[in-house]
Amino acid sequence: MSAVAGDLVLFGDDRWTSPYVFSVFVTLEEKGIEYRIELISLQEKEHRRAEYCEPSVTGRVPAIRHGDFWLAESSAIEEYLDETFPPPKWPRMYPEDARERARVRMVQAFVRSDLLPLRLERPTSTLFAREQPKPLTAEGKASAERLVRIASRIIGDPAGFVASRFSPADADLALMIQRLAVNGDECPEPLHAYANAIFARPSVRKWLAHTKWKDR
Repeated sequence: MSAVAGDLVLFGDDRWTSPYVFSVFVTLEEKGIEYRIELISLQEKEHRRAEYCEPSVTGRVPAIRHGDFWLAESSAIEEYLDETFPPPKWPRMYPEDARERARVRMVQAFVRSDLLPLRLERPTSTLFAREQPKPLTAEGKASAERLVRIASRIIGDPAGFVASRFSPADADLALMIQRLAVNGDECPEPLHAYANAIFARPSVRKWLAHTKWKDR
């Protein structure tokens, strides 16, 4: 398929709380790809309807439709976008260097597959919809401590990135850190500073404008 962006559609949740839609949205904005967004009500089970579920395969959000091609799962979408809309016209989101690119993928996989207690007890609705969280359980505290320990090894400089420049992994990791910072949980200042720097990017601010986010 040729790299024509005018027929690109991103399907997202109408509450603007999905961390996975957030990640793809930020990638699209950072790359400057022309697209439009269609919102789906997960509460009304619109993602289970045949007209969406069948072509998207997984029936989840996010998904994209690029012409007659459908793709779901955020990390797959982001890699597809980076390969289909390459430099020099569009900026690179995944590093050219193989080791840096692997590091970005590692961080994305970690954020998506680990820290389940923290993701459950500090859902992104506490950030984007201002829902009130409950105190962390012992499992939640252990998950938060694991995040702090690993993120501190990944990010050595508050002004830095996961790799040598911004990538989707930064959006994902910063969002995970904000789950602690926004809800008043223990979060080292260097990690909070890193997350706030990522959240100051225009691509993220455009997402936040659709939410009830309040800067801390």
